[in-house]
Amino acid sequence: MSGLFITFEGGDGAGKSTQAELLDAWFEERGYEVVRTCEPGGTRLGSALRSLLLHGTVGEGFDEVGAVDPRAEALLYAADRAQHVANVVRPALERGAVVVQDRYIDSSLAYQGAGRVLDIAEVRRISDWAAQGLWPHLTVLLDLDPDTAAARRRARGGTSDRLESEADEFHRAVRSGFLALAQADPDRHLVLDASEAVDELHTAILASVAPLVSNAG
Repeated sequence: MSGLFITFEGGDGAGKSTQAELLDAWFEERGYEVVRTCEPGGTRLGSALRSLLLHGTVGEGFDEVGAVDPRAEALLYAADRAQHVANVVRPALERGAVVVQDRYIDSSLAYQGAGRVLDIAEVRRISDWAAQGLWPHLTVLLDLDPDTAAARRRARGGTSDRLESEADEFHRAVRSGFLALAQADPDRHLVLDASEAVDELHTAILASVAPLVSNAG
């Protein structure tokens, strides 16, 4: 594959969408085809799974599904990933596009592995199988203290989804999970302090992206 795959990770409220959009615009200004996508979601099946996973229903007129077992949750995220990789990500990379994605396998390892206290090796095996062994060229981890992230979520208003509504201990475990993943695989990860200014974060991201673009060229 000749394309470039970049993912953004971090807790809810860390600013992943903002930085992904800025990077998308940077690539488009330089004439690249960019596929901006996210997980869960990104396909019709994924949209239904996103609604189920984050809001407890598959659409208007359906009853809430109630509590979701952690293993069932992990498998549903893997199902979303399998559909997404097969129908969106891999085809884009094969035609040479840049894929800029909000959340990927690291989120499953941090949320379902560390947060739900499932066996991380098993979550990795399921996710890797679902993704057909596809891993990003670069993962940008926007690290933010969970208390600060919660304050950001409250400031933006709206209704919190199932994961955002979890207890503080859950979000602290997720953050620790993300940092452990980055420490174990430093060549793939760029860890940034998400409390820094938006422009400063964007500049730091470009410093790591530029060599990847040069190598691809």
